[in-house]
Amino acid sequence: MSAYRPIRPLPEQLINQIAAGEVVERPASVVKELVENSLDAGADRIDVDLETGGKRLIRIRDNGQGIPREQLALALSRHATSKIGSLDELERVGSLGFRGEALPSIASVSRLRLTSRVRADEHAWQVETDGDEVPPEPAPAAHPEGTTVEVRDLFFNTPGRRKFLKADRTELGHIQELIRRLALARFDVSIHVRHNDKPGLQVAAARDQDAAEERLARLLGRGFVEQSLRVDVEAAGLALRGWVALPTFSRTTADLQYLVVNGRVVRDRMASHAIRRAYQDVLYKDRYPAYVLYMDVDPGQVDVNVHPAKHEVRFRDGRLIYDFLFRHLRQALESVRPEAPGGAAAPGAPPSSADRELPRSGAAAPPPRASSAPAPRQDGFGFGVREAQALYGATGTPDVREAGMASAGAASNEAEGVDDGAAVEVPGDQGPPLGYALAQIHGVFILAQNADGVVLVDMHAAHERIVYERMKQQLAAQGVSAQPLLVPVSVAVAPAEAELAERHHDAFSRLGFELDRAGPETVLVRQVPALLRNADAGALVADVLADLRDCDDASRLEARLNHVLGTMACHGSVRANRQLTQAEMNALLRDMENTPNSGQCNHGRPTWTRLAMADLDRLFLRGQ
Repeated sequence: MSAYRPIRPLPEQLINQIAAGEVVERPASVVKELVENSLDAGADRIDVDLETGGKRLIRIRDNGQGIPREQLALALSRHATSKIGSLDELERVGSLGFRGEALPSIASVSRLRLTSRVRADEHAWQVETDGDEVPPEPAPAAHPEGTTVEVRDLFFNTPGRRKFLKADRTELGHIQELIRRLALARFDVSIHVRHNDKPGLQVAAARDQDAAEERLARLLGRGFVEQSLRVDVEAAGLALRGWVALPTFSRTTADLQYLVVNGRVVRDRMASHAIRRAYQDVLYKDRYPAYVLYMDVDPGQVDVNVHPAKHEVRFRDGRLIYDFLFRHLRQALESVRPEAPGGAAAPGAPPSSADRELPRSGAAAPPPRASSAPAPRQDGFGFGVREAQALYGATGTPDVREAGMASAGAASNEAEGVDDGAAVEVPGDQGPPLGYALAQIHGVFILAQNADGVVLVDMHAAHERIVYERMKQQLAAQGVSAQPLLVPVSVAVAPAEAELAERHHDAFSRLGFELDRAGPETVLVRQVPALLRNADAGALVADVLADLRDCDDASRLEARLNHVLGTMACHGSVRANRQLTQAEMNALLRDMENTPNSGQCNHGRPTWTRLAMADLDRLFLRGQ
């Protein structure tokens, strides 16, 4: 048994070093806290100087409002801050920092020099500390208006912490990613980085939309800007703006996902889930969306005091935030349709800035421009009844089967009167976004001509998306058909999940399930959706309850239903080597122009691409 040790207060220096374990993890943590202080001070230019990945030197200089002489020593004391003064201010905090822990924590594990000058003073004042408990009196110094914090020999007095630091290149990479995040959050601030006396990341302040996109291209690459949509919506007291990448710009990792809430870059699992769900019908498997989004929320509805490094936040009404993000981002992605000639952007081609701009929520889209050329008669697919039954008969649900047959063969009677070999007139000046069909290539692609050039369409992928969207709409309009189970399935769940099943009984019923609680940790499944009658009912219910517990959302069930519809659409859509008439090809093009998410098939592959006349000229070296 160890010797008895009395309870006693810890020394102030040890308290700061313990706090530094939470606040100061590596050089990037120091840069984060100091740059955020500069932003809170109103700086619009920040210079960051580093040596050996920040292990030997971190110097942050800004042109903010500065710190008066009498407050310099106090700034190095724990829980001393100018940003909040009451619980009410803490609950509505708008600054990046507010705890008053960063400077004393950093000073306790490094050699720190703090120099600052306010506008009213004739010269600056400076304090230095080597981890001392009581900082010395400020001394006069030469310095422009603003503040410089110099941190040398990080963890010099805690060698156990220092040995866990990585190579200079690794630590520099963490700092660069941090600077990138802060630069994305504050476009009005210029940031200049130097490492070992060599220029690093340099970003100028952006005052207008063009400058913002140029800065975004510098931080994330030109490809992101060219393959993204502008989002700007307001609803329910929330505002969302920023950029979301097209599905064709998806990533193998979640490395280009930035969410800024009230000016603070945060990570939030619920928000990430909502955004990924908005992409679920258009992303290729195992791919991740890319986005830079700014959300403005009433500060009283966000708790930022839930993480030592303030990386995470907690929303008081998480359901509202989830629905807001999911609904508006899905609408933005679904609004991507082939544009009128002169502005059409293929799913795999860079859209123009005009194409990327979306109207604010509730704004009407501009009416299509009228064409002076006579519009040829467009007919629907002339699929026979047998083909339509093969496509839609597998559902076992008469309503969906009936709707599918109607959508696939609504114009079959008209198509019978069309001469399959007749040429379709192609307007010279104007026409539909995807133009008019010219030919079918190897029974796989449709070649069309529009006012800008030529369009190539993967007819199977395009028809797959059209059928899938129509089946989803029909299913949503007429509800989910249910299949009672002859023998109820018993599912063992946690007590909290059993309570969720009981609480969300009506929601499960709308989705075709009938659940009864049979005990503290048991749920009986008596009925399942007809489309999922062959699925493992127990595993599916357990997964849905897990979603409800984590995100208060049953999206997994919706995903399973959509997967079944997608499989049906894929197997039933027009196949390769199927010869289409010109009327059928043109009908497919018109349907694509009016179908949500028509730029990608159900599996995330692009459905069409465009070659403008300028692209064709370059291929053949014309005009050079």
